[in-house]
Formats: sequence, C-alpha cells, structure tokens
Amino acid sequence: MSELHSHHNVDANEYDIAIVGGGMVGLALANVLASVLPGDLVGMSRGARDSRESRASKELQSLRIVVIDAGAPSVLDLSSIDPRVIALSKSNEALFDRIGVWEKIQSARACPYFDMHVWDGDGTADIHFGSGSVLAHEENLGHIVENKVIVNALLENLSGIEILFNTCVESYSRGPDGGEVESQSVANRQPDKTLLTLNNGEEISASLVIAADGANSRLREMTNINVREWDYGHTAIVSTIRTEKPHGFTAWQRFSTNGPLAFLPLTLDGEDQHHCSIVWSIDHKVAEEAMALDDDAFCRRLTSEFEAKLGRVEHTQKRMSFPLKQRHATRYVVPGIVLVGDAAHTIHPLAGQGANIGLYDIDVLAEEIQRAVRRGIPMSDPSIGKRYERRRQTHNLLAMSAMEGFKGLFGSDDLVVRWLRNEGLRTVSAVPWLKKQFSKLASGRV
Repeated sequence: MSELHSHHNVDANEYDIAIVGGGMVGLALANVLASVLPGDLVGMSRGARDSRESRASKELQSLRIVVIDAGAPSVLDLSSIDPRVIALSKSNEALFDRIGVWEKIQSARACPYFDMHVWDGDGTADIHFGSGSVLAHEENLGHIVENKVIVNALLENLSGIEILFNTCVESYSRGPDGGEVESQSVANRQPDKTLLTLNNGEEISASLVIAADGANSRLREMTNINVREWDYGHTAIVSTIRTEKPHGFTAWQRFSTNGPLAFLPLTLDGEDQHHCSIVWSIDHKVAEEAMALDDDAFCRRLTSEFEAKLGRVEHTQKRMSFPLKQRHATRYVVPGIVLVGDAAHTIHPLAGQGANIGLYDIDVLAEEIQRAVRRGIPMSDPSIGKRYERRRQTHNLLAMSAMEGFKGLFGSDDLVVRWLRNEGLRTVSAVPWLKKQFSKLASGRV
C-alpha cells in the first residue's frame, strides 16, 4: 500500500479503475481484482485454459487500480468489539477464502453459529433449525463477524494496489465523448476517461470509477442518479452485551410489534459464550427512550424484551443508534461510473444481509471486469456496467422486497396478520422443504 503524493507527470495520475470508498465492499473488490481470478475458464482443454489463464492474469495484473478513501491509514484496534457485525453468508465466506482473507478473519475473531431460533413475541409460534438437520453438508450456518475485523484483514491482504487515504472526490467530469459534466476543468480530460478532482486539488483520471462510498454516497449525488427512498419509521440500536447464560452458538431473533430484536453470538477468546451483538430495530420514539436509559436499566429492558432466553443481560458496551431507511438507486450505472453496495441500495438489517448483498455486487462486477479483460474490451466500455446492473438490480430488488415483506408480516399488530404469521411459522417448522428454504434465506443463501 502506498500513498500518492503530488505528481508532475500526468501519466502517474491515470488509472484503469478507481474505487471510491475503502470500507468492506470497496476493499473486497480491490482484493478480488488484485487476486487475479479468471472465472469462466471451466470446460476448456487444459492447454487452452493454461494459455488463456496466463494471458488473462497478465492483463488483469497490468490494470492500474487506485482506492480512494476518506479515512486515515490506521489498523483498527481489535481489543474492543465493533458493535457493527455481519452474519456472513457461506457464499461470501467462499469469496473471502478465494482471495486469501478468510483465514486471517478466522484467526482474528469470527463466531460460527450452528443453530437459529426465531420466534414471535406476540404469539406462540417459533422456528428452530440447525446446520446438521437442515443443511446436512454444512458444518455451520455461517459466521458472525465484526465489520472492523473484515476491514483489517482486507487491508492487510491488499497488495499491488495504490490507496489514497484522507482523500475525497470533490467533483468529476467526463471526456468529450459525453456524460454528465460536474467540473469546469478541462485539463487532462480525455475521451472515455472520467476525471476526478480530489480534496487536495489533484486530478486523477480513470476509465472506470466505482462508487463504494456508502449509503450517503457523494459520488452518487454528483451523478444525479435518482434514489427511491422509504423511511421504515424505525431506529436500529446496536451494541455488544454480556448474558448470564451461554448463547450456545445460536443466532436468536424475536419479533414483536415494536420491531425485531436479534442476539447474534460472539466469541472473544474462542471459549467465552456469554457475549452477543444485538441489533434492535424499533420505533423512533421507543428507541429514543431506550437510548436515554442508563446501562443497568437498558440491560433490564433488553432482558424483558428478549424474554430472558439467555438469562439476565448483565452488561452492555457503548450503544449506537441510527435511523433505518431503505434506498434503491434507479440506475447503478452512468457513463464511466458504477454504484456498488450501500451506494446502490440499503436494506433493513432484519436478517443481517445488507453487507452480504454488497459483497454479491462486487463479486459480479469483478466477473464482468475479468470478462472484459479476457475479451480485450476497454474498461471504459459501457457494457461492463450494463451487464453488472442487469445481473444485480433484479436480485437486489427481490431481496429488498423479501425484507419488506418480513417487516410487514412481523411488525403488524393486526390480529389476522398475527394469526397468519403464527400459522406460517408453524407450517414452516413442520415442513422440511419449507424449513430448508427459510434457513437459506436466514443464512444469506438466496
């Protein structure tokens, strides 16, 4: 990793790909591209595959890629637990394994969960499934991993790609071939290149710019892409808590008319089973009241809301809260710029799937970039973004609709809806095929 300082040579500021945002999704994409993984070589004869693979590898390795991150170049302190976690899906575990970071993540801190227990706090129905009974070929349902553990592993693993820290994009413009122009500067502007003006006054150009700068993406705003937005009327409270009884490597989720409450298992030293990450999505007013409580009163409230399934909540670390909105960009692509992750879509944290969906995005985009390289298609070609958009937008809409449906079903205090969801949970629990489908959704396999 190296930082870019002032350049007198324009060429040094020219890149094939610029990734704006150095969070989990942006760094994962940089790692995938750096790891050189030609994807569609299956089915060729060995000789043809070897020669095509080595040609593709050389081409991919010759791409100039830069990551632009607003943060400072620091290794995150892992002695404290990050209240923000992801229930990492098996397919994203496989992605991390492929790029060589999964071992790093596991050796730092990752808690497997073998069972999931979901119940209706306003009824009597519940559903419980384990990795053995439902997904016989899997040793677990997934892992609960802190965001900062993943970011650290991705940063440590990254090589051959430049990172500009403490850097933001102030404006962008496209070459004479068209596209939206946000900057009056025409210096160094070229056809098929996007010119980014940075907060330090420098300009860099890239054939393909990827916006991975989060839910409040500045780059998305600059492109004037419309975003459909729904306010859930909920605030999410996240924290790390200690419970009286061990969590048993089980992910717990209780639904009530106030909103869902999840206890996600954590291990601090591989042995301790008394810590959980909580995600509590509740009405704004209830959240305000809960955030105003002192730690002891908050722990008592959590114990009650969770029906003391793990005994008393004995301790809570610092609480964070944020309003929940569902956003979906109407387009993922404008000339020269592609949106990924939260810049393209944000989703209710009901099943911990938000970051998983962002990682699915970058896996597909990386495939399209690799495909273009193998076919000699330049990075500025609009087909890369369009193919990615076509493959991801529908899937993301479906996932968002599923979460919206879940929230509507479990957030209603209508007696008929409550009866339906109780019957629904009972049916799912009684029918093995349905139970298997539910477990796939819950563990991020859809």
